[in-house]
Amino acid sequence: MKHGKKYVEAAKLVDRATLYEPDEAIALAKKTAVAKFDETIEVHIRTGCDGRHAEQQIRGAVVLPNGTGKTVKVLVFAKGDKVNEAEAAGADFVGGEELIPRIQNEGWLDFDVVVATPDMMGVVGRLGKVLGPKGLMPNPKAGTVTMDVTKAVNDIKAGKIEYRLDKNNIVHVPVGKASFTEEALQENFKALMDAIVKAKPSALKGQYLRSITLTSTMGPGIKVSVAKF
Repeated sequence: MKHGKKYVEAAKLVDRATLYEPDEAIALAKKTAVAKFDETIEVHIRTGCDGRHAEQQIRGAVVLPNGTGKTVKVLVFAKGDKVNEAEAAGADFVGGEELIPRIQNEGWLDFDVVVATPDMMGVVGRLGKVLGPKGLMPNPKAGTVTMDVTKAVNDIKAGKIEYRLDKNNIVHVPVGKASFTEEALQENFKALMDAIVKAKPSALKGQYLRSITLTSTMGPGIKVSVAKF
């Protein structure tokens, strides 16, 4: 893969053999974000888990203290009083049954997170084939299946992110934008790592965190020391 001049220049700032401390890695990720847009700073955590075993799955959510820098559109499946509650909380879209054909047949997916009250999961379940592969299916572990729609919507709007293992047992999550201050990114990174460390499956034998890489959208990967975690 041929990289552009900016990437090559940015990559020179990173020593591939070095395991950086988190604050050094964050400073470097900001420095190597040289694209014309406000790049996202991402964390990629390779774990020793085997996600094929249910008891070694990691899935949850954490509210980043400084948000993600991204405006998130929230769809809430609810009925009765919960419809008004979701609208008052600032949900972008609220509905029920009538949204099924829109999503299933018209391919409407103009939202980033889906929240559902437990009594709507029968309806939402019919969208499994569409929402599942896109990682949009509401899940109690992530706090997106709940009767407290106000809290769910507020948390998501405030910068709540979901984390889960992909098929290679890696967790990929954003921790903010390159325009954030180093302090803001450090606080977000710490909140994420605290949550990941807490989520360690008790069934896991051996090393939990194998490697951590920090990168901006278009920048080079920066290896972070896992020693302190």
